[in-house]
Amino acid sequence: MIWKPHVTVAAVIESSGRFLLVRERIDGTSVYNQPAGHLEEGESLVTAVIRETLEETAWHFEPESIVGLYRWQHPDKDKTYLRVTFSGSAIRHDANRPLDPDIEEVVWMSAAGIRRESVRLRSPMVLRSVEDFLSGSRYPLSLLSDIAE
Repeated sequence: MIWKPHVTVAAVIESSGRFLLVRERIDGTSVYNQPAGHLEEGESLVTAVIRETLEETAWHFEPESIVGLYRWQHPDKDKTYLRVTFSGSAIRHDANRPLDPDIEEVVWMSAAGIRRESVRLRSPMVLRSVEDFLSGSRYPLSLLSDIAE
């Protein structure tokens, strides 16, 4: 078997001191996460985070910067994740749009609330992304390049 990391994207979206999160059911457990998901074949990282945010929250997302790149080895599974976390704005909500079936709720939560729920976060990347965002971590989207031949 060939080892390869799971490439994921996530969106840190802050408005009025609250962050957009989803409560989702993973392996039978309800956890909090940023809007996030896997990069699909042929998709750019920016397109992936826009799509995942819309599918999971019904919010149209406009990426403005990269918060960070995170590698995380799941402690209970033989999986390594490589996550690109973006920040940006929720520009329009489509209230009639159905959400992904694993999404139980879309919530806006303060950083203090996220810290209080740390044991219910899907991974440590959730809080780390928020803390990095709050400390001012921002990299230009031009850091990413899609190379076509």
